[in-house]
Amino acid sequence: MNLFDDLENNNKQMPLANILRPKTLDEYLGQTNVISENSPIQNLLKAKRIFSFILWGPPGCGKTTLARLIANYHNCNFLELSAVTSGVKDVKDAVEKAKENLRNGVKTILFIDEIHRYSKTQQDALLPHIENGTLHLMGSTTENPSFQVIPALLSRLQVIMLNPIDDASMEKIILKGFKYLEENYENKVEIEDGVINSIIKLSSGDARFALNTVENSYFAAKGKLTVKLVEDLLQRSLVKYDENEHYDCLSAYQKSLRGSNPDAAVYYLAKMLVKGEDPRVIARRLVVCASEDVGNGDYRAVLIANAALNIVNNIGMPECRIALCQATEYVARAKKRNLNIVAIDKAMNDIKSGKDYPPPIHLKDAHYKDASKYGFGVDYVYTHDNPEYIQEFMPNEMKDVKYFS
Repeated sequence: MNLFDDLENNNKQMPLANILRPKTLDEYLGQTNVISENSPIQNLLKAKRIFSFILWGPPGCGKTTLARLIANYHNCNFLELSAVTSGVKDVKDAVEKAKENLRNGVKTILFIDEIHRYSKTQQDALLPHIENGTLHLMGSTTENPSFQVIPALLSRLQVIMLNPIDDASMEKIILKGFKYLEENYENKVEIEDGVINSIIKLSSGDARFALNTVENSYFAAKGKLTVKLVEDLLQRSLVKYDENEHYDCLSAYQKSLRGSNPDAAVYYLAKMLVKGEDPRVIARRLVVCASEDVGNGDYRAVLIANAALNIVNNIGMPECRIALCQATEYVARAKKRNLNIVAIDKAMNDIKSGKDYPPPIHLKDAHYKDASKYGFGVDYVYTHDNPEYIQEFMPNEMKDVKYFS
């Protein structure tokens, strides 16, 4: 390291989120579905098995941290690349380093942050080295890997889904942040009741965002840290928006959509957005309403609602509020028809109640050599060749049942 590197490092202001990054798996919080006693991942670690995987989850849920902790657990050399700034040459350099490590008896884990940003060519470059064991790959992504990672690479990786950090774990992380600041800085701050809960709600499961808020609000406070200061700092408000109101507003929103009242629906939409509701939750409720309450009364409603959900996932706030409003108006004004939910629920209840019958023999699969021996598909009439021919599609025991009236 040269003089300029020393000067650069000495003048860095390390973020609190980086300082408090967990050092061991025991300190890792919020992903008990993945790291817990006797979980599959934990058992693999105990068995000293290294495997390649992709961590898929929202920002600030601990993807990079978990990859580093697993590498440390195995005493592997950890090479880290960002898909935003690296390319094929960087991958080749990492492979050469991994080969050198193997000659010295050390295994290598290559971690690629935002791996979905790699092109097909860049992803292809990884394949042979994972296949032959030169290195193990760990990737992180906020996007669905099924759509963003090439099939050949995906088939060689385990996909591990991480969730937003739960509220109980978030509270521990926030309290740890305030404790660190109080122990390491002279200015003492009194924390008002409600501050912790406000930061939890405003962070939406993002631990990095929460610790950044802790750090900035601590130094912005003069003697007393209040809920209002946190809200002013983040320019958002969560006052009087508890769990009950969360469900009440969502309920009122959906019922306003169902009742064809676009003004009321937009009011509740605005209320939830202003108070910090996750727009993804709203968009999912919108899609459900478009399918359940509109259905084929206006088939475009579910397409528009689903487009709004995609915009929420890909763009986020504040721009996605417009798409949500557009879809809200459309779904509210659309002709209502709930026949689909009535039909599918009635059919499923029939199956569960014992009306579980096989298809008629002429509808059974006939795409194998011995099918005709059993009479499967023998009397089936191809509808396009004989559109006027009437044949039975329901099991004989159900032939008079109608789900759509």
